[in-house]
Amino acid sequence: MTTTTDPVAGPSRATGKRERTSARLLECGLDLFERDGYEATTVASIARAAGVTEMTFFRHFPSKEALLLEDPYDPLLADAIGARPADEPAFVRAVRGLREAWRDVPEPDQPAIRRRIRVAAGTPSLRGAMWRSTGNTERAMVDRLVADGADPADAAVAVAAVLAALVSAMFAWAADESIGLAAAVERALDVLDPDGGRR
Repeated sequence: MTTTTDPVAGPSRATGKRERTSARLLECGLDLFERDGYEATTVASIARAAGVTEMTFFRHFPSKEALLLEDPYDPLLADAIGARPADEPAFVRAVRGLREAWRDVPEPDQPAIRRRIRVAAGTPSLRGAMWRSTGNTERAMVDRLVADGADPADAAVAVAAVLAALVSAMFAWAADESIGLAAAVERALDVLDPDGGRR
């Protein structure tokens, strides 16, 4: 979940100098990515636009990529799978656990989140990086399924499928401002699990 220290929250929720600087770096980075493209934008140009040094940038973000790929939702997903009945098949637990978790996530109200995902979706190198950034979440979800008795191969396939749906939903949401993120995620999960446990 987004916290007061998450730069996505923006200046309205940033209470200290560090949080304000992070928010300013994110805003300047997004402006430059949208104007000049991700690949053409350097850490130096982001720092200059924000009125800080490159060293200050790296105190807030480990890389240019990190401006776009931090995910506040990751911790929720493995817990949601764990809350499903342990005797369900791995795929059912994964898709329905993710669906239930997402229903409890408030709709993002910061335009910066959509902007971040839009830039990542439109940058080929970042699309791959976005997949790599789900690695910790993927491991936690697979580990939870396996700990509850799922076959490791089944767990890996199930988690890969639901994460693919989630990333696709986020890309669709970023590209179309007429849809909400929750609706985009529900639609993607409906492809995997049409009845959604409603039968």
